[in-house]
Amino acid sequence: MQSLINEIVERAKANRQRIVLPEGTEERTLKAANQILTDGVADLILLGNPAEIEACAKEWGLGNIGKATIIDPQNHPKMEEYAQLLCELRKKKGMTIEEARKLVLDPLYLGCLIIKNGDADGQLAGARNTTGDVLRPALQIIKTAPGITCVSGAMLLLTHAPEYGKNGILVMGDVAVTPVPDAAQLAQIAVCTARTASAVAGLDPKVALLSFSTKGSAKHEVVDKVVEALKIAKEMAPDIAIDGELQADAALVPKVGASKAPGSSIAGHANVLVVPSLEVGNISYKLVQRLGHADAVGPILQGIARPVNDLSRGCSIEDVYRMIAITANQAIAAKEQK
Repeated sequence: MQSLINEIVERAKANRQRIVLPEGTEERTLKAANQILTDGVADLILLGNPAEIEACAKEWGLGNIGKATIIDPQNHPKMEEYAQLLCELRKKKGMTIEEARKLVLDPLYLGCLIIKNGDADGQLAGARNTTGDVLRPALQIIKTAPGITCVSGAMLLLTHAPEYGKNGILVMGDVAVTPVPDAAQLAQIAVCTARTASAVAGLDPKVALLSFSTKGSAKHEVVDKVVEALKIAKEMAPDIAIDGELQADAALVPKVGASKAPGSSIAGHANVLVVPSLEVGNISYKLVQRLGHADAVGPILQGIARPVNDLSRGCSIEDVYRMIAITANQAIAAKEQK
């Protein structure tokens, strides 16, 4: 399990990205940032009052925080430049320059503007802020990736079942954002989750669209949605290996896959699991995590043109460290795709 995290960290070290941390005075964030800078995993931009950040670093004995770029949202040379950029991006929504000048003081807006302006590659927040507050400026400023209209969240599942996925590593989506995706959204979630699996987990994605039916074994409108999503996903990304609709056992277990979906190259070999609704995703990964003692890493937000990730407010220092490295891996992939 730790070996995948080590791989993610090493990939980030080899191609250092500039990651913005808008919650620059938050204790877990600062402690993780200090370790990231010590290990040379990423170049960090901390947003917050420089004197306050310095005082916190001194109090907690964080000797490497000085290696970060520290930007005071209330006072920095690019304030007006970023305000003009925001006003331009939102003028169709009626934004005035006065409103934009107020919003650029908000670290979550400022972080996204720094990325949009090409001055950073990704952002991580959420130790203090809600998901809605983290996502709103990202969608207004950075916007969704080309061909994508919905944001979703993938979870890395590092399980103790090496016979499944890649040595027990699986990626599941959507576990975080879109409650009841329609067929088009489900197709987008499948494509985005496959790309996350490749960019972050280093997997050659084999995507199963999950259902309670395998290849027409049950009839229901929710099964029809999955069948339609498969068709759309194949058109969207013909390069991605994907199949459905498959029950979870047919997707994971070779013997069951061969019996229930003969001829499918995915059945029995899936390493990316796409669930039909957020309810299923959230329940599933938490059951795997608690009953199977799996390590669940994420959610990793996907579908935004540049990576913006959201922490749980109950996150640990280790969670922040891992998510900075993951955000860096996504940033590397986003540049390669461009």
